[in-house]
Amino acid sequence: MTTILVVDDEPIVRDVIVRYLNRDGFTTLEAGDGEDARRLIETGNPSLVVLDLMLPGVDGLELCRWIRGRSDLPVIMLTARGEEADRIVGLELGADDYVTKPFSPRELAARVKTVLRRTSATPVTAERLEFGDVVLDAASREVTKDGNAVALTAREFDLLWFFVSHPRRVFSRDLLMDRVWGYSAALDTGTVTVHMRRLREKLEDEPATPRHLQTVWGVGYRFDP
Repeated sequence: MTTILVVDDEPIVRDVIVRYLNRDGFTTLEAGDGEDARRLIETGNPSLVVLDLMLPGVDGLELCRWIRGRSDLPVIMLTARGEEADRIVGLELGADDYVTKPFSPRELAARVKTVLRRTSATPVTAERLEFGDVVLDAASREVTKDGNAVALTAREFDLLWFFVSHPRRVFSRDLLMDRVWGYSAALDTGTVTVHMRRLREKLEDEPATPRHLQTVWGVGYRFDP
């Protein structure tokens, strides 16, 4: 069974999330602080982490940074309303999604399923894609640039693969949220903007004037091989 680690210092919040996830067939682990979460990540082998940013001691952003430094373990952040800056930082650190408190437990459970489906899926349209000095490998989900490995999160890889699979086509932020993130409505298209910026910083020779991952002003983004 798939195991989800729920990290929140509020027992009531943890209990609600756990009950909904258990109802949907997931096994769950619980942590009330960052240190306990680290231990459970190392020993419990969870498939995804639901992570509250406001934690005592090691906060959620620091824990997310620690996770990304060692693996592509999917992370869904829980944030309070008005914490846009923390949300952006979390996405830049490689979080796969976020849910704003107060939230619907049913929606959170649906997000968990979507992120797991997206991060575990391997593109099947081709085994390798290339552009310039960049190579994408579907089987290993690895990317190299000029022969050197480029560390991408699972969602960054999915977004890049989608673009490279559809050269010169323009996609709106809403459509990218639907096709890559799996949501029928874009709850926050700033998520797309953050991921595009990260891909440019990692893959473009001049991120400020990207050659391949281009902005089409007023419309969205386009990949030019």
